[in-house]
Amino acid sequence: MSGGRLILILGDQLDRRSPALAACDPKRDRLLMIEARCESQRVPSHQARSGLFLAAMRQHAAWLQDQGYGLDYIRIDQPEAASFSDGLSAAIRRHEPRQLLMLEAGEYGVQREIEQCCADNRLALEVLDDPHFICSRAQFAAWREGRKSLVMEHFYRYLRKDRDILMDGSEPAGGSWNFDRQNRKAFGRAGPGSVPAPPSFAPDALTRGALDDVQRLFSDHPGRLDPFAWPVTREQALALLGGFVDYRLVGFGAYQDAMWTDQPLLYHSGLSAALNLKLLDPREVIEAAVTAYEAGCAPLASVEGFVRQILGWREYVRGVYWSEMPDYLERNALGAELALPDFYWSGDTDMACLRSVIGQTLELG
Repeated sequence: MSGGRLILILGDQLDRRSPALAACDPKRDRLLMIEARCESQRVPSHQARSGLFLAAMRQHAAWLQDQGYGLDYIRIDQPEAASFSDGLSAAIRRHEPRQLLMLEAGEYGVQREIEQCCADNRLALEVLDDPHFICSRAQFAAWREGRKSLVMEHFYRYLRKDRDILMDGSEPAGGSWNFDRQNRKAFGRAGPGSVPAPPSFAPDALTRGALDDVQRLFSDHPGRLDPFAWPVTREQALALLGGFVDYRLVGFGAYQDAMWTDQPLLYHSGLSAALNLKLLDPREVIEAAVTAYEAGCAPLASVEGFVRQILGWREYVRGVYWSEMPDYLERNALGAELALPDFYWSGDTDMACLRSVIGQTLELG
């Protein structure tokens, strides 16, 4: 493909409607995906996290090939997969592209590594804005300009009005911007009762192969893989979204802060991983919840509380991250200097709440 472009698809950019795919000329360009071992090793990742990334990437790669795209896929057990730069440099030598095209990375360090690798290989780099997020980095920078302090609630109200979400003209639906006072209920001594179970996704052969690779390469990492049931395709992610909106959104608001032993999900959606891998678009998730409210299928307090997590917190944290990096990485506002206690890695503690939370994290990821 000498003379064509190499189009990089990162492991958390599995959007089938990606602008990078729209820009691809299948006759001249080649897609590139890299399973870099260092991404699981810089900090020992939970086995389920590594398995989720690899499985979702391989499922997306299979879809891309079914659509007729030419794809160079570097698997995690190949020598050139030792680091991201190793894999990218090897692909550049192999294909001799005239340019690398990519969506902006979600992580500062990854973007800088790619830029340095292209410079080292004397390869032109074009970076496209990522339309996945509702608020662009430029729009967030404009919103925060001149503010002495950053308050998520102020940003959330700004974005609600800007995108006309849960609004009655210029006023918030229901006359209030949030309904936190209605969303702090406890289950009481009887417990949560019967909570609708979310869909579960048994690994197919492709996913099982990814999990086997993780077990073989990272067997000493925290966590387990035998209960793995995460969504790894867009179809599975849509099924999880539908199940949440139909059966659990109704209770999300009232019980979003409630906990119960051996109940890891309760009325929560479990959609964060699918959103962050870009198997789902935040706009379609918000629209599904708002549609349920407008149809009378979910109370406003639950829908607003859920929308605030995505339109408010998710967008806000991303905006703060990019506007504060790279100095943000070195801040230590609480002065934390001590190592984490041993029980953090095992759950072996007399403190029941921590034992339960750490234990279910080790088991389920």
